[in-house]
Amino acid sequence: MILDYEPGDKVTNPNNKDWGIGQVQSIINEKVTVNFENAGKKVINAKNIELKRIK
Repeated sequence: MILDYEPGDKVTNPNNKDWGIGQVQSIINEKVTVNFENAGKKVINAKNIELKRIK
């Protein structure tokens, strides 16, 4: 699996748009830690949820 984002990138979770924009904090294997503006820090399994990078 290739992730097209890295720590510091801004992303959204298409399944939970109300979380707002998040900033990737870390990526360890398929676990991505993201700090979302409306939902706080979340650990996302990239195998199950595809985050969308904001360019």
